[in-house]
Amino acid sequence: MNRPLRTTLGGALTAAMLATVAVAPAQAHPAGRPPAVLALPDGFQPEGIATAGRYAYFGSRSTGAIQRVDLVTGRGTTIGAATGTPSLGLKVDPRGRLFVSGGTAGDARVLDTRTGEVLARYQFATAPTFVNDVVLTRDAAYFTDSNRPVLYRLPLGRRGALPPADAFTTITLTGAYEQVGTGVNLNGIATTPDGRALIVVQSTTGTLYRVDPATGASTVVDVPGHTFTNGDGLLLLGRTLYVVQNRLNQIAVVRLNHAGTAGTLTGTITDPNFDVPTTVAKALGRLYLPNARFTTPPTPTTPYTVVAVRAH
Repeated sequence: MNRPLRTTLGGALTAAMLATVAVAPAQAHPAGRPPAVLALPDGFQPEGIATAGRYAYFGSRSTGAIQRVDLVTGRGTTIGAATGTPSLGLKVDPRGRLFVSGGTAGDARVLDTRTGEVLARYQFATAPTFVNDVVLTRDAAYFTDSNRPVLYRLPLGRRGALPPADAFTTITLTGAYEQVGTGVNLNGIATTPDGRALIVVQSTTGTLYRVDPATGASTVVDVPGHTFTNGDGLLLLGRTLYVVQNRLNQIAVVRLNHAGTAGTLTGTITDPNFDVPTTVAKALGRLYLPNARFTTPPTPTTPYTVVAVRAH
């Protein structure tokens, strides 16, 4: 029997851990209810989101810069300098560290959310590769690669100690999972409700898979009568799995069984402000999603936003 993976709670960060103050392109919002739509810098091209308390973090798929936004005031600041390579899926741990998926760079970075300092970098693969998303558990970080049928496991030591640069493992998926063509395959990743396995979505087929992290063995998550076309970011809250369907401008809401082997579609969430949202995180009692705007040609002046919706 596998030991439960136990996801970390990024919300455990306190405001005191995030005390750096600067004002960036997002506009301030008056006191009161947090805004439902927040601005990111023009030309930013967001993809991933992670939240901690009242703060959200966004990565630029064009420059790799990291933007932190106060979800109450709308004020933002850049905490991670541009790398020239993508910053995609993000997660924050309770120690104030931001884990960043590096896309075509084939790597992952870990940043200090207070200073933007790069604490560690891990080179998982070289081209063709697309390190897309990440989930944190008590003892590891797991990353998907959209160009390869593998997961990358980054072990975390005592008190969350980061490993040496070469101390990761590559988990090859076996069983039901099959790589399809050259498009985006593995994408979002979460844990099962019982914490004993992982769930991934395959964008090309819209299929959810349950993966044993010890062996890579995969099985289809049975959601009768439904596939998740354009499946992107995943978020598990209790036994509810939120599946972002980017170009469909919606979130599918799935009620899973305890083991994550099967589920039922209980509804969808849409919003008129969605413009190809990619990933999702919870904060302040709502779900927040960055609009990647994949169908809009990017320019240095293209506006980008973040949308808040009520969780079902």
